[in-house]
Amino acid sequence: MKKFIITVLLGLSAVTAANAAEGNAEAGKSKSAMCAACHGADGNSLVPMYPKLAGQSASYLAKQLADFKLGMTSAGKSGRVDPVMGGMAMALSEQDMADVAAFYASQQATVGNGSADAHGKKLYLGGNNEMEVTACVACHGINGHGMPSAGFPALANQSADYLKSQLEKFRNGSRNNDLNGMMQGVAANLTDEEIVALSQYMSSLK
Repeated sequence: MKKFIITVLLGLSAVTAANAAEGNAEAGKSKSAMCAACHGADGNSLVPMYPKLAGQSASYLAKQLADFKLGMTSAGKSGRVDPVMGGMAMALSEQDMADVAAFYASQQATVGNGSADAHGKKLYLGGNNEMEVTACVACHGINGHGMPSAGFPALANQSADYLKSQLEKFRNGSRNNDLNGMMQGVAANLTDEEIVALSQYMSSLK
């Protein structure tokens, strides 16, 4: 398993480095105006169901925009399907995506709305071997700051409501733009209670 993760990280880093456009945060600030209604002017959404973008890695944000633009391919494989975000991303060029991503990455995230849930902490740091749930810390870091070079997002300070909804989507397969189905595999064996506990704990990280 450890060898597999290292191979995935190296492979993803190479792809990201090869394909990423150079983003300009100043240009992204003006281009992000259309995003402010849902995500806030500085990427700190005031609506818990919408994700905070502030402080997220630029590479991850650019990938998500590209996946939204891809949507559902003719082969039936999903980029990332969302009727609102798909429409918003459709008009963006690769450079636009890189610029918007660079802007939000340069912003500071506000504190999340989750609580330091003890059960969530145990799952995050240790997983659940019996249920084949991998510890989240392996990819997202001890403080939930993610691994930008590997494409793993920051979870710290994110809205607990949004984290919960994404874990549920990974579990039911309606979100499947994760590398090699890694998040779908992790979420598949989580109970409703565990998803709530994890979401609360991850949101409480700073």
